Amino acid sequence: MPRYAVFLRGVNVGGVNLKMAEVANALTAAGFDNVKTILASGNVLLDSKSSAKAVRSKAEQALRDTFGYEAWVLVYDVDELRALSDDYPFEREVEGHHSYVTFVSDADLLDELAALEPGPEEKVQRGDGVLYWQVARHATLNSTIGKTMGKKRYKSSTTTRNLRTVEKVLR
Repeated sequence: MPRYAVFLRGVNVGGVNLKMAEVANALTAAGFDNVKTILASGNVLLDSKSSAKAVRSKAEQALRDTFGYEAWVLVYDVDELRALSDDYPFEREVEGHHSYVTFVSDADLLDELAALEPGPEEKVQRGDGVLYWQVARHATLNSTIGKTMGKKRYKSSTTTRNLRTVEKVLR
């Protein structure tokens, strides 16, 4: 049975506070198997015979029904996630910097993000359905990508994870 990584967007930041044990219970009740949460930032591993698209739809509905918020998730087969992590184009650990992967389910928005001119303290490169991003720690929120990602239009189709978090999900 396929194993999927499910990334919840915007949980435990900005007022949507969920206990990961309750998230696991909601997803198990929705029919997913072997549900495991990683960290408190909305990272879930689960098994399903369904496609990633079907998992996304079912997980979003389960979270909306259970917690009463506008849930958005992005779903990746773990082998696909491993390949995305392996393809990170910059040095993985740079002193004073964050290394990120922004997952993007809408190709037009990915094109738009990839076309942005990075600021002086950030690097950006398009990947297969992702935007790889590295930015100075003190500049994250005020960087070109950081400010852009905060806009409402990206809410339903993007989520960003620190590369270390992605690696923890893959362990």
